[in-house]
Amino acid sequence: MTIIEIQDLLKQTVRSAAMARFGVDPGKPVLEVPPKTELGDAAFPIGFELAKLIKQQTGEKQNPRALAEELKADIEKLEVVARVEIAGPGYLNVFFDRTRFLQVNTGAEPLPKASAPAGIKICVEHTSVNPNKAAHIGHVRNSVLGDTFQRILKAEGKSVEVQNYIDNTGVQVADVVVGFIYLEHLDLAAIKELDAKLTLSGRSFDYYCWDLYAKVGVEYHANEELKAKRAEVLHLIEEGGNETSLLADYVATRNVECITKTMQRLSIRYDLLPRESEILHLHFWNRAFEQMKERGVIHFETEGKNAGCWVMPFEAHEGTDEHESDKILVRSNGTVTYTGKDIAYQMWKLGLLGLDFYYKPFMTNADGTEIWITTADKTENADNAPEFGHGETVYNVIDTRQSYPQEVVKKGVAAIFPEKGEAASVHLSYEMVALSPAAAEELGFEISDEDRAKPFIEMSGRKGLGVKADDLIDRLEANALVEVESRNPGLAQEAKLHAAHQLAVGALRFFLLKFTRNTIIVFDFKEALATDGETGTFCQYSAVRANSIFRKLAEQDISFEQLQTQLQNSDEVNVILEGENGNEIWSLVALAARLEDVIRQASASNEPAVLAKYAFALAKAFNLFYHHHKILVEEDQVKRAVLATAADAARRSLTAALATMGIEVPERM
Repeated sequence: MTIIEIQDLLKQTVRSAAMARFGVDPGKPVLEVPPKTELGDAAFPIGFELAKLIKQQTGEKQNPRALAEELKADIEKLEVVARVEIAGPGYLNVFFDRTRFLQVNTGAEPLPKASAPAGIKICVEHTSVNPNKAAHIGHVRNSVLGDTFQRILKAEGKSVEVQNYIDNTGVQVADVVVGFIYLEHLDLAAIKELDAKLTLSGRSFDYYCWDLYAKVGVEYHANEELKAKRAEVLHLIEEGGNETSLLADYVATRNVECITKTMQRLSIRYDLLPRESEILHLHFWNRAFEQMKERGVIHFETEGKNAGCWVMPFEAHEGTDEHESDKILVRSNGTVTYTGKDIAYQMWKLGLLGLDFYYKPFMTNADGTEIWITTADKTENADNAPEFGHGETVYNVIDTRQSYPQEVVKKGVAAIFPEKGEAASVHLSYEMVALSPAAAEELGFEISDEDRAKPFIEMSGRKGLGVKADDLIDRLEANALVEVESRNPGLAQEAKLHAAHQLAVGALRFFLLKFTRNTIIVFDFKEALATDGETGTFCQYSAVRANSIFRKLAEQDISFEQLQTQLQNSDEVNVILEGENGNEIWSLVALAARLEDVIRQASASNEPAVLAKYAFALAKAFNLFYHHHKILVEEDQVKRAVLATAADAARRSLTAALATMGIEVPERM
C-alpha cells in the first residue's frame, strides 16, 4: 500500500469515525505531514475541526483533545497503523507500522502506473521561440519548464500533447529577411548555398541569423529607409505566394530545425509544431470572429477613442492605460491584434473552433516518435496524422510579461464558451533569465560601471547580448568531461562523452528548475557549472552512489531477491526500525515513499520547483544515511536487508524524480 493509499484510508477512517461518534461530517479531514518522523507519519488537527462543527450545530462547547481521544481507537484498528498519539489540545499523530510498510513495499515502483481517462487530453504549449535566430538560455528556461511539467502530468497518468507554436510570419522573422535581402543582398538560391557552406564548415545557420539579426537592429537606428522596409517585407510574408514569403519560409524553417535539435540535446520533445502562417491562410481568425459576433461577446464601437474597432468588454484594470476596460481585437483599420489571433488559436487547441490544420511529418524526436508540423496545403496532408488539439485543458508556458494578454485570452474564450470556462486555459508564467555582470563580461560584452553595479543585466537578442543554448551546453559538457576523465580514466571515450552529456543536461535542467517560476534567474557560469550543493550533479551522484551499492552486492553474489527473503521472514525488522538509528532509516524510507504525493503537489500548484526541492532533499538524506550505515560490510543479515531496502527505495524514487525532470542517472561518475 502506497503513502497516497494510506493517507486516503486514514482520511476515510477519520471521517467515518467522526460521523458515527459525533453525528457531524468533517468532509475531507486535513492531513498534515509532520516535519520529523519522530512526531508521526501523518497528523490530523481533527479535534479543533470537530469542536467547531459541533458548536455550530448544537451550540455546545467540546474539548478538542477529548474528541481526538475518542477517534484514536478507530484509527489504531487499521493494520497499517502502529500507534496513535494525542498531541497538544487536539492533534492526532499517526505512526505507521514500519515493518509492514517496508515488507509490503519492498522493490515497489515509486510511481504506480496509472492510465489517463479515455478521451481526456491535456495540451502543453512551450518553447515558442521566434524562428529568426539561435535559442538562448531564456528560451531554454521556457522549454525545460514546459517539458518538465508535461512529464509531471504524464507521471500522474494523464494523456499529454506537447505543442511548440512557430510564429513564422512575425516581425522578428521579417527583420532577418530584411537583413538577408537588403544588407547581405542574397536571394533564396544564394541563402541555400550559404546554408550548405555553413554546414560544411561546421557552422550553424541559426548562429549566422543571430549575428544578422543584431546587425539589422544596429542598422535600423542609422537607416530609416531600411527600417521602412520592415513593414513591406512583413506584409509580403503574411500575404504568402511570393518570392519574399518563400525566402522567409526557408529561413524560418531552417531556424526551427536548428532550435529543435538544440532542444533535443536537452531531452525535450514535441508532438506538433503549429505555425502562424497556417492560422492566417486557413482563416482561423475569420471563423473565431464569426462565432464571437454570433454569441454577442464582441461589439463594434461607433464613438470614442475606440471608434471603428471591434472590442470585447472586460472589467476595468485600473492604474495603467494598457489595461483597458474594452479590449480591442480588431483595429479601426481592419487589422487583427495578436490577442485576437491568440483567442482563435486557443479555441482550436480546446477543440472549439470547428476548423483544423493539415499536417505533415517534420522531424523525429530522440525517442523515435514523430514531430508533426502544420501545413495549409491539403495535398501535403498525411493520412496517418494523429488527431491534434481537442484538449480538455491547455497550459501555455509564456513569460510573466505576457500575463495580461494571456488573461484576456482566457476570459475571451470563456466568454464565447461559458460551458468551457476559464479553468480550461492556464497561463504557466515564469520570470526572465538575466545575466550577472560577471557572466556578461565573460561573454565578451563591454559593460559600463553603472551596469556592473546592477544585480543583473537583461539579455537582448536584438543586441546579440545573451548566452546561446548550444554554447552553454558545449561548455557544460566540456567541464563535465574533465570530471569524468579524472574519475574514470579507463572508461571508453564514447562512454565518457555520454556520461559528460548526461551530467551537463542534469546540471542545466536542475539549475533552471530549482527556482520557483516567479523568481528571476540571474545566470552565472560559476553557479550553473557547480557540482556541489543544490545541483543536478549532486542528485545524480547520490543515485550513482546508491546504484554502486547493489552492483557491489551482486559482485559478492548477494541478490536483491535474497535480501527481500530475509526481510520478509524475520521478526527482527521491527526491532531494527524502532531501535537505535531506526528513525533515521525509517525517515529515508518515508521520504522516498512521498514521491507520488510530491508529483501531485507539483501538478496541483503548477510548480516544477516542488519536485526539484524534493529530489535534492532525498539526495541529501541518502548521503547522510550512506555515511552512517555501511551496507556492504554489515554482518547482521537482517539489518543488512533493512538497510539495503531503504537504499533501494531511495534510489528508485530519486531516479524517478530525476527522470521526471528530464535528467538521466549516469552509470558511473
